[in-house]
Amino acid sequence: MGLLDYGSGNLHSAARAFRDAGAEVIVSADHEELLRQDGLVVPGVGAFAACMAGIERVGGDDLIRAWALAERPLLGICVGHQVLFAAGHEHGTRSRGIGLHDGEVTALDAQRLPHMGWNTVQAPEGSALFRGIEGERFYFVHSYAAAVGPSDALVTTARHEDATFVAAVERGHVASTQFHPEKSGAAGAKLIANWLG
Repeated sequence: MGLLDYGSGNLHSAARAFRDAGAEVIVSADHEELLRQDGLVVPGVGAFAACMAGIERVGGDDLIRAWALAERPLLGICVGHQVLFAAGHEHGTRSRGIGLHDGEVTALDAQRLPHMGWNTVQAPEGSALFRGIEGERFYFVHSYAAAVGPSDALVTTARHEDATFVAAVERGHVASTQFHPEKSGAAGAKLIANWLG
């Protein structure tokens, strides 16, 4: 399994979580090395525009689009989930995303930001990511999210105050989570194992 290294800050905890789930993990920005892997994980912390800049700097946007087009397993985490949408709005600036998911990432409509800590999610029937995981809590830390997911995907939602937002998307071989499965204890470990198959 390949973990895309574009300078994001949570590489080591993500790599450890996937290794703990039994995966052999390569952390790299080298396309040839990553293309030899069975799956690709796109992590992310911080701001949408900064993550997109880092991804584009290593040619990760083209790699991710080609990976999805080839119907190979792909997982985005936190801002790695957000950048799969068409665009993100932060601090009055709109930044183009990779565009695998329809929709845009905007500020959460909530008084207390960031949304940080443990929260439950509402997964749809037929979810492969959440198979065997019901009523569990996952770890979130974010102030921005997509309010609506792609119409042709399985979309898992969560609530923070009165704001409902996209917590996860499953669409063919492409999946992504707003929360951090690698920081979500046993529930996150189970979700990672489900993704790894």
